Amino acid sequence: MTYQERATSLRGAVLWRTTPPRAPEWTRILPDGCLDLPWDGSRLFVAGPDTTARRHQGRAGLAHVALRFSGGTGPALLGIPADELRDRTPDLADLWPSAQVRVLTERVAADPAAALEAWAVERAATREKDPIGPLVLRMASAGTPVAVMAGQLGLSARHLHRRCLPVFGYGPRRLARVLRLGRALDRAQAGTPLAQVAAGCGYADQAHLSREVRALAGTTPTELVRELRGR
Repeated sequence: MTYQERATSLRGAVLWRTTPPRAPEWTRILPDGCLDLPWDGSRLFVAGPDTTARRHQGRAGLAHVALRFSGGTGPALLGIPADELRDRTPDLADLWPSAQVRVLTERVAADPAAALEAWAVERAATREKDPIGPLVLRMASAGTPVAVMAGQLGLSARHLHRRCLPVFGYGPRRLARVLRLGRALDRAQAGTPLAQVAAGCGYADQAHLSREVRALAGTTPTELVRELRGR
């Protein structure tokens, strides 16, 4: 199975697709602070924001086309708070009225990539997302401490946490941890030694990096990098 993604005409949304594996295979899906709307050839479902990695078994011959939303775009378009979808993968039919699901499913079945992107653009024109989403995402991506985030936004840390739940599915502290893990893995896959990765990404030391990888991904940094390179 191979994975590809591209930007869409909607800020906060990318389109991704996989090729069908020849045989059933397991993949580790890492948390990324995003919400996805995938199509598997017969149904639409929602992959809510994950707090930790989960294992997914791909079926032989089954490909996916999907939209991935960041910065609160997904909850706004779907009309569902992210924290109600956290660590869940419900069918869209369990979240929306059946008539709406049927109309979108028919559109997507005819041309998945084009229909998903067109739906997102159309939906965005009539939906408002919390403006705090892109701001928090930018600061969390830069490793800004939560207290500094809250101060810059004129909020208390507790209020910021409450505002982030429907946008990201969890608070700014976990979001920052998830995004830092992504940065660390990018550097490690590029060949940077783990001690340098830890120092460059704001971990106290390599042991701290290892603990975070274990907590969020369920394995060791070395094993995870080997796994990611093998995809």
